[in-house]
Amino acid sequence: SFLQFTEEKLGQAEKTELDAHFESLLARADCTKNWTEKILRQTEVLLQPNPSARVEEFLYEKLDRKVPSRVTNGELLAQYMTEAANDFGPGTPYGKTLIKVGETQRRLGAAERDFIHCASINFLTPLRNFLEGDWRTISKERRILQNRRLDLDACKARLKKAKAAEAKAACEGDAVPDFQETRPRNYILSASASALWSDEVEKAEHELRLTQTEFDRQAEVTRLLLEGISSTHVNHLRCLHEFVESQTNYYAQCYQYMLDLQKQLGSSKGEIFSGTFIGNAESTSPPPAAASPPAVAAATLPAVPTIPVVPTIVGVPNSVAESVLNPNEVKPPASGTRKARVLYDYEAADSTELALLADEMITVYSLPGMDPDWLIGERGNQKGKVPVTYLELLS
Repeated sequence: SFLQFTEEKLGQAEKTELDAHFESLLARADCTKNWTEKILRQTEVLLQPNPSARVEEFLYEKLDRKVPSRVTNGELLAQYMTEAANDFGPGTPYGKTLIKVGETQRRLGAAERDFIHCASINFLTPLRNFLEGDWRTISKERRILQNRRLDLDACKARLKKAKAAEAKAACEGDAVPDFQETRPRNYILSASASALWSDEVEKAEHELRLTQTEFDRQAEVTRLLLEGISSTHVNHLRCLHEFVESQTNYYAQCYQYMLDLQKQLGSSKGEIFSGTFIGNAESTSPPPAAASPPAVAAATLPAVPTIPVVPTIVGVPNSVAESVLNPNEVKPPASGTRKARVLYDYEAADSTELALLADEMITVYSLPGMDPDWLIGERGNQKGKVPVTYLELLS
């Protein structure tokens, strides 16, 4: 077999070619193996971006030991936020918000953990089982088939050489001996050689029949395994659907968690803008709005004389000025109003805000000096500030 393989590589020996269908099965199997490996590796990277953690999980798997539970990044962030809130004061606006955001991060981390677990069982494990099980069996049988094919071609080469030698000996034996010369001995030797080569041809033909039978049997076994790749594709297709479903559920959970958090923060944000945060601040100085003379405000925004505006003070957000606006006294600009659809219910924090109901239509517009996260909303004769995040602005 080794001599046959070497001669084939050097172009000195003929090779038995497999039929076109068999070759297509081999190509399809190789393609399946290569892409399955790539998809498996990249899915592992998606689920665990940390290469060190992946190596650790791989080692635990090879040692057949349970992988230790690992805290997700979201859960770790939640822990830090909760501890920070306890230090800052869980009753302060910042502490309350840290607790709310931290709880959402914890829920996001738990959802991530569930997604990784489901994806690993329903998607990674079947792909890995194929590569470490079915594909190894296919590779083993292909190697056996390769050896059977080399044996077959070696027998074909041996038979070919024996027939050529037999024909040559027969030609030499057919010549009429010249008994006047001293060469009758050569004629006898030629006849004997012809008989020996006939025996060699018979042996070579017998070995060829045996190796052909073994090759055909091994080719059939390998062909059945290769045709099983179609079943592998069906199985991996089902696993792919399960992976997408678990990923969809994961992102849906995350989206709902963030919507809930956004509603909570929207309410607390209204309290901050209405002056609650400034009034509860530890500073003993009066709110900037109370100390601002109307003359300065008029000089700041002369174009809108009906709106008192507070000048910018270092360390105080510009949005504080909006906390003293009375939306019921402002007038909409001549141009720049837009229609908006309300996405979620919103409860007004005070009289300066407009309560919202999901799916209703309102008119909105912005005023100079307003925080970009807020707009003035109108519904009939009702008017007030509304958070942008609760709206879908329509053209």
